[in-house]
Amino acid sequence: QQSELNSFLWTIKRDPPSYFFGTIHVPYTRVWDFIPENSKKAFQHSHIVYFELDLTDPYTISALTSCQLLPQGENLQDVLPRDIYRRLKRHLEYVKLMMPSWMTPDQRGKGLYADYLFNAIAGNWERKRPVWVMLMVNSLTEVDIKSRGVPVLDLYLAQEAERLRKQTGAVEKVEEQCHPLNGLNFSQVIFALNQTLLQQESLRAGSLQTPYTTEDLIKHYNCGDLNSIIFSHDTSQVPNFINATLPPHERITAQEIDTYFRQELIYKRNERMGRRVKDLLEEYPDKSFFFAFGAGHFMGNNTVIDVLRREGYEVEHTPSGQPINNRKNPKTWSTFSSSSPAYTPYASAQELPRPPKEEEELLPHLLLPDSVDLLEKADRKYKKKKRKQQKKQRFRQFNDLWVRIEE
Repeated sequence: QQSELNSFLWTIKRDPPSYFFGTIHVPYTRVWDFIPENSKKAFQHSHIVYFELDLTDPYTISALTSCQLLPQGENLQDVLPRDIYRRLKRHLEYVKLMMPSWMTPDQRGKGLYADYLFNAIAGNWERKRPVWVMLMVNSLTEVDIKSRGVPVLDLYLAQEAERLRKQTGAVEKVEEQCHPLNGLNFSQVIFALNQTLLQQESLRAGSLQTPYTTEDLIKHYNCGDLNSIIFSHDTSQVPNFINATLPPHERITAQEIDTYFRQELIYKRNERMGRRVKDLLEEYPDKSFFFAFGAGHFMGNNTVIDVLRREGYEVEHTPSGQPINNRKNPKTWSTFSSSSPAYTPYASAQELPRPPKEEEELLPHLLLPDSVDLLEKADRKYKKKKRKQQKKQRFRQFNDLWVRIEE
């Protein structure tokens, strides 16, 4: 019965076909066994795999980090109302205290320890913009901590694509995901941070069950519930602040925030992502693409699928039992040199140093990367490697020229 239900795979009808696949930001081990075989086959058979962002590229992580920081010389204490700052500090002290008891034996076995994990997630909190602190607090719960150390589904697919030597790329720039979050006005951000703290404080006091938990998200995903509103919150990675207990004026603020994020983090991105998918399909008509984006981009109104259909493409949902038919065989991966600019209209996984596995796998979430010091390390490594590559590149270009003239 299970296998009849869930499929987050859509086929873009052409020869060879391309695919859309909806992911969620949870440890892949929680959902992998429920993902239908034909979705996995579509992934294996495709020539090129595209994600929202390139999660294996240290530059992506480093750019996400700097986007989260307050302007040089500013600290949270300077910008937050004193009461909220005090509650935030107290809550983070509580989390740090509780963390050792939240961690699983499995995590300890992998050599993860509580102090390291806390610093990786919250180490630099005083320098972050309030909206990012709000998201950080939201992810510092017992359930979320227990799941650290295992790659989330989209990161796992990116690692698999790399292992299978597939060409990979990304349809978005970091700024396009990050700037909308920085676009909320100050009173909206303070409202959101206050609501998040209230929710966490009630959880601590035992008087509240969270409305949308990770467990609910996993259940809806594994059951293939294509209608669930829950995916839009996972995709925008912003919690839902609208609840019946709010006084009317606060409910209006919550509604405004929800509308803003839906517009900026889902609809506008869907439009842009859809156009870029169309450009790639047109540029490489003989390649099979596998586009792995957050499931919320394929559900509700104005989806990425709607954008493609509007452009005349036939896109259909692919149930789990349906065989995958890739008529044109994938050529050997080596024909797509990863230094070729052909596949890099937005960003691509060039041959870059990858962050050490355990650091990379702590990334909970596209929008909540690890602590700045870890990332700065990756960034420095990246810049050093890039300088080396540029030198090599210059030499190679000269060499190519020389060989060509000789011919």
